[in-house]
Amino acid sequence: MKGVKVMKVYADNAATTKMSKTAIDAMVACMNENFGNPSSLYSIGQRAKEALDDARARAAKCLGADSGEILFTGGGSEADNQALLTAAKLGAAQGKKHMISTKFEHHAILHTLAKLEKEGFEVKLLDVHENGLVRPDEVAAALRPDTALVSVMYANNELGTVQPISEIGRICREKGVLFHTDAVQAVGHVKIDVKAQNIDMLSLAGHKFHGPKGVGLLYARKGIRLTNLIEGGAQEGGKRAGTENVQGIVAMVAALEEAVANIDAYTARVTPLRDRLIAGLEQIPHSILNGDREHRLPATVNFCFEGIEGESLLLMLDDKGISASSGSACTSGSLDPSHVLLAIGRPHDVAHGSLRLSLGDDITEEQVDYLIKSVKEVVEYLRGMSPLWRDMCAGKKPFILK
Repeated sequence: MKGVKVMKVYADNAATTKMSKTAIDAMVACMNENFGNPSSLYSIGQRAKEALDDARARAAKCLGADSGEILFTGGGSEADNQALLTAAKLGAAQGKKHMISTKFEHHAILHTLAKLEKEGFEVKLLDVHENGLVRPDEVAAALRPDTALVSVMYANNELGTVQPISEIGRICREKGVLFHTDAVQAVGHVKIDVKAQNIDMLSLAGHKFHGPKGVGLLYARKGIRLTNLIEGGAQEGGKRAGTENVQGIVAMVAALEEAVANIDAYTARVTPLRDRLIAGLEQIPHSILNGDREHRLPATVNFCFEGIEGESLLLMLDDKGISASSGSACTSGSLDPSHVLLAIGRPHDVAHGSLRLSLGDDITEEQVDYLIKSVKEVVEYLRGMSPLWRDMCAGKKPFILK
C-alpha cells in the first residue's frame, strides 16, 4: 500500500538458508580446479578425490566422528531412509523387528517406518508432551529385547524444541540398541559430538546451515554395515553408487565448518532476539507459544493464533515483505493441520492458525520489531473478517486459548 513501509524479512531459515559466501567460494573454486571424476586414475580425477577425502575428514571433525564414518548423500531425507532401512535389515537378521520413534518426526522418518510396518515390523511412536519434548524415561520404558532401533529427531523442524539426545543415547547404548537422530535442523545450530552423545547414526542436510541444496550426509558409527539405497558403482565405499557431487560436498563442508566455529557467537546474538520476538507475539490475545521456552533452537519460534487460518496469515505477511511458514499442511494440498501440533495436543481449530518464524543469523532488532508489528496487524485484520471470531467475542462460542 502507498505510504506504508515494507521491510524485507526472510524468516523461514528452517525451510532453507541462503548459501554463504564461504560456501559459494568453495563451490566455485572446486568447479574450476577439481572438476574431475574422483573415481578416475589420472591426475585431474585424483585431485577431485583428494578434495572429497579432505571434505570427509573435515565433516567428521565437526561432528566428533572419524572420516570413515561419513557417507555423503543427496540430502537429509536420503540419509534418514538409509539409516532406518539399515537398522531394519540388521535387526531382522537378529530376529529384532521392533522400532521406536516419535509422533512428531519428519515425514522422511514416519513414511519409512510406515513402509517397514507393511514389511512386518512393529513400530512404536512415542507421545510428545505439550512442551514438545520427548521424555527419556518413556524411551527406556518402550525398549524391548527385540528393539532394533530408536530414532528421535535432535530438534523438531516446526517447533524448534531440542530433545535430550545425550540421555536417550546413553539409555540406548546401555541396552545395546541402535540410536539414530535426524539432526537436519540441529547441525550448525547446537553443539554436537556423536561419540560423547552415544549417537550411532545421524542425518544432516547442507542447506539448513548456509550450504547448497541437494547434498547431505549420514554418520554411521564404525561397525554398522549400511544397507545400500542406490546400486551401480563403488563410490562412497560401495554404499552409495553414482559419481559424487564433489563441488556440492565441498561447499557443504565449508558451510558446516563456518557454522560450527561460530555457534557460540551465533547463539549469544540470536537468542535474545528470538526471546524478544516471543515476548512481542505473546501480547496478541488468544495466542500461544508452541514448545518449551528453554529447550529450543536459538532462532526458531512457533505460535498458534486462535480464530485465523495459517495460509491467509502467510499470504498477508508476504505482502508485507515477510517470508514465513505455517505448521499447516495447506501448501501441500492437504486440509489437515500439522501432525506436529496435533502431537503436542493442540486442537484442530487452533493448529490451523499456526506460524513458524525461523530467524537468520543476520537478523536485526529492527526486523524483529517489524515482524511483531506485522503479525499483530495481520492477525487483527483476519480476526475482524471471521464470523467465528465474532461469535467467540460475543460469547456464543468459547475461546480455546485463554
